[in-house]
Amino acid sequence: MIYFDLDLRVVWTENLPPAWADRPIEGLPVGEFLAADAAAALSLAKQEVLSSGLSQTLEMSLPDDDGARWFSVWIDSDWSAKDEALGIVTTAVDITDQKRREQTLRTLLREVAHRSKNLLAIIQSIATQTGRHSETVDGFLSRFRGRLQSLASTQDLVTSSDWRGAALQDLVVEQVARYTADPAVSIRLGGDKPYLNPNASLHIGLALHELAVNSVSYGALARPDGYVSINATRMNGGAAPALSLVWTETISLADQTIGRKRFGSVALERVVPAALNGSATLELTSDRLTYSLLVPHGSFQAD
Repeated sequence: MIYFDLDLRVVWTENLPPAWADRPIEGLPVGEFLAADAAAALSLAKQEVLSSGLSQTLEMSLPDDDGARWFSVWIDSDWSAKDEALGIVTTAVDITDQKRREQTLRTLLREVAHRSKNLLAIIQSIATQTGRHSETVDGFLSRFRGRLQSLASTQDLVTSSDWRGAALQDLVVEQVARYTADPAVSIRLGGDKPYLNPNASLHIGLALHELAVNSVSYGALARPDGYVSINATRMNGGAAPALSLVWTETISLADQTIGRKRFGSVALERVVPAALNGSATLELTSDRLTYSLLVPHGSFQAD
């Protein structure tokens, strides 16, 4: 609390902030101990209180070792028994924690809005491409639901990590293991254990989903003894290390349905690498399917 006389000089104080605790301000005008903009706002409010007799409130900040501290200030006039103004009483309440929570909330809301727009853009792209490569409404709905569920599973991983991303191993579990009776036998994961950023998680998760659905429908995972190999290798050549992800499975001539230009192959060869600023190849021989994705530095962290 600070009490000012009618000339707006300090008369007495109580429980000052730490920044002023060792500095006597009695007898000083407000401009001697506050920054110019804060002093001007406080002086104007005090003059309005004296002229109108009505209380005023405002918020102001003071320099602090941690940056600044915020206060909510109530300004009231002190009247005598004869209704004569004697001075001004200002009461300041520290609201720094509240202001920081508000700032954090605004930052989070902006981040959520940004990520939501990105996710909606991905969904729009999936809907467009799925529709383009679907012959019937039922076929569209079936494939579109599967891809949305894939995105939702990856989004759960990203959200649970406080938006840091997802580990490749967790993505494989969410996107591939669900399609196998015994993941320990049918999925062989080797190489490095990268941690992918949110954007890479969503798109690589989509690629794994497309590969798994194709495999369980036409490829190695459709056979009781079939298995897929997923290998992650950190490539140290060039200006910055990149990550090579390779999916390999054995197939038969009857398994080559993916060779048609459906959304699955479009997503693997164009959509996913473009979203990551990387590159990809999908190779199909008489007995093997190999999908290679090169993920540039910045989309992952290697253990």
